[in-house]
Amino acid sequence: MSPPSVRRVTGWICRRPDNLADDDRLALAALLDRCPELRQAHQLVREFAAMMAHRTGSTDLTDWITTAVDTGLPGISTFARHLATDLAAVTAGLTLHWSSGPVEGNVNRIKMLKRQTYGRANFDLLRKRVLLA
Repeated sequence: MSPPSVRRVTGWICRRPDNLADDDRLALAALLDRCPELRQAHQLVREFAAMMAHRTGSTDLTDWITTAVDTGLPGISTFARHLATDLAAVTAGLTLHWSSGPVEGNVNRIKMLKRQTYGRANFDLLRKRVLLA
């Protein structure tokens, strides 16, 4: 049997444990037993996901960043260092219930409409497509 791909293992780690199939859960457990660095990464990902789900960024984020940087895992420690550069915004994103998601969705939709008519239409047609879509 061939080893699982990086993409598959990443999917196992990032997915909620409840949503894993039994075979995938067993394969992930076996993999985590063999690789302590991957076990640390899995634990950090689970903790960050819990912070996002329960909005506990104001209490847990600085400890998580310190732990993640101290592990020295290449992708996660770099991610944690970048989070620390704008700590106030990240803490607000992991604490407050407000989101710019709807606005970003509309901006993305308008950009898509603009790209579809690129070079073939003027502003009047773009305006009509945005208002009628």
